[in-house]
Amino acid sequence: MKKIYSILAALAITAAANAQIGAPYIHDPSTLAKCDGKWYTFGTGGGGIISDDGWSWHSGADRPGGGAAPDILKIGDRYLCIYGATGGGLGGGHAGRILTMWNKTLDPKSPDFKWTEAVEVCASDGMEDQDAIDPGMLLDPTTGRLWVSYGTYFGTIRLIELDPKTGFRVSGNKEKDIAIDCEASDLIYRDGWYYLLGTHGTCCDGVNSTYNIVVGRSRSVEGPYLDNVGRDMFHGGGKMVVAAEKRACGAGHFGRYILDEGVEVMSFHWEADFELSGRSTLAVRPIVWKNGWPVAGDNFKGGNLAILSERRGYALELTVDFVRMQQQRQGWFNRDQMQQPVKPVANQTLDEVKATWPAGDIPARIGDYMYRPHQRWTITPVDEAGGYLSNPYFKITIEGTDRALAATADKEVTTVPAYTGADEQLWRIEQLTDGTYRIMPKAIPGIGGINATYCLYSAGDSTPTLAVYDFNSDNSKWNFK
Repeated sequence: MKKIYSILAALAITAAANAQIGAPYIHDPSTLAKCDGKWYTFGTGGGGIISDDGWSWHSGADRPGGGAAPDILKIGDRYLCIYGATGGGLGGGHAGRILTMWNKTLDPKSPDFKWTEAVEVCASDGMEDQDAIDPGMLLDPTTGRLWVSYGTYFGTIRLIELDPKTGFRVSGNKEKDIAIDCEASDLIYRDGWYYLLGTHGTCCDGVNSTYNIVVGRSRSVEGPYLDNVGRDMFHGGGKMVVAAEKRACGAGHFGRYILDEGVEVMSFHWEADFELSGRSTLAVRPIVWKNGWPVAGDNFKGGNLAILSERRGYALELTVDFVRMQQQRQGWFNRDQMQQPVKPVANQTLDEVKATWPAGDIPARIGDYMYRPHQRWTITPVDEAGGYLSNPYFKITIEGTDRALAATADKEVTTVPAYTGADEQLWRIEQLTDGTYRIMPKAIPGIGGINATYCLYSAGDSTPTLAVYDFNSDNSKWNFK
């Protein structure tokens, strides 16, 4: 939490606690955690929010201890929670304590739900330039060691080590200062690099909050953490990851969740979501990795678009006859016309070709992109159909019609004359870490449950199908234009 005057701090903490009623209101959210098919995140003031599908959130998560800015991490078959009991200017001081506790489950309705007694792992005395609050955890996938970064603008960001079996501080471990000029830090690891994410700017000021998330990286978890132009985060460096958007501001408290190979998301809060009365809300965005750096991708929004294969750049289209456009030939072979005035040629329209299409199901294929009606799709979010982590499901129809893209029982792709809302006509669209997209049907007829395996796939330059998602193959990837 940002260093603030005691009165403003008290108001901010009260507002944050009250905001955790209903979806998707939260302040200082923890990294997302999944337990028994549901998603959880915990926030300042105690408690948190829950989602059955990753899209629709509601209150109900339970975290005792109050305090601020927790983080959550699954280790083995248990969940470790870490949080700041005080500090951050709350109550007018910077004397803070960071504590850990365990639970077998995050479901407060489970008979196994019981938090262990909280244990202090570090503290600040309010006199030194340090603030024990805003902890973030990393379980190093290369060594199995458990690291915690913590701190605020009031001094430094510090690094300590915990025992991943107990959640206690490693005996003899001495804290190390690794950054300044940020707070709400988090650590992640990827491809031989450790990344330190920090929240920069001002918090707790609603629509005027300037919070944004920056990053540096190091080959060692202990730093130094340098940004893209070599500035050390211990001297104020940091490359931008996510800042304000048109209708939201105050991005803070980064968390990373890996859904699948090449499918990663970041969670954070907006200090103010302009569409939701300027309240502090949970945000989820895809992570795109560019030249070894994480940046916030775009939650797919739909529109009138072409769907292009990454394999070759060909367009998904209806399997219909190609209708030639009529044109008086132009060019060097007709020199008289070269002396005539230039005039635009109209694009082919749906009305000019739709009568040539069959009335029933029309299979899909892939072909040279020509901006023709049989290649243009309207992609529309279907809010009432539920969703997944970051988005609702979408329907995909030929632009200007109700003809809908659908999965078939034999794992092929067709279009049906009219959209009915059936699960096989709903599509999950996610931006991948390389900036391309994965497109998956919500369900496949004859296969029970929500589909999490098969995606739209280029089996050949002209042949779309459904196949097991493979991030290492461009056949699984698509773009929109």
